[in-house]
Amino acid sequence: MMTFQSIYFQALGLTLILMTALWVVSVIKKNASIVDPFWGTGFAILVWFYVLSSLSFEPRPLLVATLVTIWGLRLSLHLGIRNLGKPEDFRYQKFRKDYGEHRYWWVSYFQVFLLQGILMWLISAPLLGAMVSNNYNSSHLEWIDFVAVLVWIVGFIFEAGGDYQLSQFKSNSTNKGKILNTGFWKYTRHLNYFGDGFQWIGFALFSVANHCYLPVLSAVLMNLLLLKVSGLSLLEKSLTKTKPGYDEYIRKTPVFFP
Repeated sequence: MMTFQSIYFQALGLTLILMTALWVVSVIKKNASIVDPFWGTGFAILVWFYVLSSLSFEPRPLLVATLVTIWGLRLSLHLGIRNLGKPEDFRYQKFRKDYGEHRYWWVSYFQVFLLQGILMWLISAPLLGAMVSNNYNSSHLEWIDFVAVLVWIVGFIFEAGGDYQLSQFKSNSTNKGKILNTGFWKYTRHLNYFGDGFQWIGFALFSVANHCYLPVLSAVLMNLLLLKVSGLSLLEKSLTKTKPGYDEYIRKTPVFFP
């Protein structure tokens, strides 16, 4: 059986190929936003690469691969539908304006596609850890695997349920300018980010069940990104400025943990 390190670094090569191909498409379309829906699909591709490379067809690897695929494809479908027919996301439009059209086509490769590819690869470590450990490999499920499934289910319900409720809320034109503070959204201001991060805690627990502990740091990285970098912090600043009554919503509703 191949080692964790050998499979993991092969996955880095696969990730770079995928992100480079996606970048070429974005240059042709002049739309870097296509990277966002690919995020979930990219993990689904990587997890099955890990299964096939490690020849891990036992219950835990197949369970992890199935859960990642459900999470990843749902997220990609949700973001793809949300972005369908819309112009390039305002973040990338700003970057394009700041760097200039004549430069951004190649700057975007490093700033957007290569960066997200590296993050995707780093964060995927627990998925491989659930299948390959240099110290231990078990072919049967243990109690911690069932805890991991429960954690994943809670996270998935919050993320998918929150996305559905928000899309339904926005589809009603009478809600324009209003704040969604009912359903799941009365428990946390960013339940889709909470749900996403909680699912990755579940994936980290699968790695722990296989006695592979270092990849747990990748789940920590995912949650730090959601909380401090690309997710919650940026959105909070924008909503505070653009949504009347958001300050009151902040006072009544937890920011992340329900």
